[in-house]
Amino acid sequence: MVTVEFLGPIQKAPLTLEASSLRDVAEALKKDSEMAQWLENCAVAVNDTLVASLDTQLKSGDKVSLLPPVCGG
Repeated sequence: MVTVEFLGPIQKAPLTLEASSLRDVAEALKKDSEMAQWLENCAVAVNDTLVASLDTQLKSGDKVSLLPPVCGG
């Protein structure tokens, strides 16, 4: 099981799911119409390290963080 946390303006409670790669996480999140809009624009971190590939492998206990773009000054 991996934990998915949603940061910033997404304001969604963390969820836990079975996933062996980020591709599995993306497929699960696409089923949620609210999340589908965020998936194209978010950076993704696994265990606090930014990653770029949906082929990134996950293991039980990993934390996946979705980081939406934000404006700041």
